[in-house]
Amino acid sequence: MDASDLEAMLAEYGELMVTVSEFDQPLELHLHDTEIDEEFVRLELTDGVLKFDVDEVTGAWQHTHSLADLGLE
Repeated sequence: MDASDLEAMLAEYGELMVTVSEFDQPLELHLHDTEIDEEFVRLELTDGVLKFDVDEVTGAWQHTHSLADLGLE
């Protein structure tokens, strides 16, 4: 994916889910813990920093929560 597209989506939605070719599970990105530049995505976690190439991002979508997700339906 293009870095500017990822930045725009993150700015619009506040959080994103992304698939990255080197990881088995999608990652959750938030405005407050994610930096995106032309080459890398940097994600600050509670126990370290995860950094990966923007070119390794294979998909991105808006991350949402529902009442059902929270068991409040």
